[in-house]
Amino acid sequence: MATKQRDIDERTFQFAVRSLKMVNAMPKSASGMVVSRQIVRSATGVGANVTEAQGTSTKKEFARKMNIARGEAREALYWLRLIAASGMLPESRLSKLIQEGNELVSILTAIVKRART
Repeated sequence: MATKQRDIDERTFQFAVRSLKMVNAMPKSASGMVVSRQIVRSATGVGANVTEAQGTSTKKEFARKMNIARGEAREALYWLRLIAASGMLPESRLSKLIQEGNELVSILTAIVKRART
């Protein structure tokens, strides 16, 4: 279990790093700046909540924090899809990040389900 926890820690951390790098390529227009702030908040929130979950003292608290992380991952996916659909960045630049976001949502969903049983 400890290895799996480190894996999700590292994956969510790298998701945040990759998202921050992607934001640096975003247009500096009014809409680009608004969306940039939103994606930064949600993409970095995934790993922050996973890290917080590691320090919880109860299974219920752990599940709650991981569920928040899952919500942040879903929100990040929304912003990534919006960036691609609006043409702020080419979809080819976002496809791997979107794929990782989808995988993180699936992993976090499984973690939450297991923690709630």
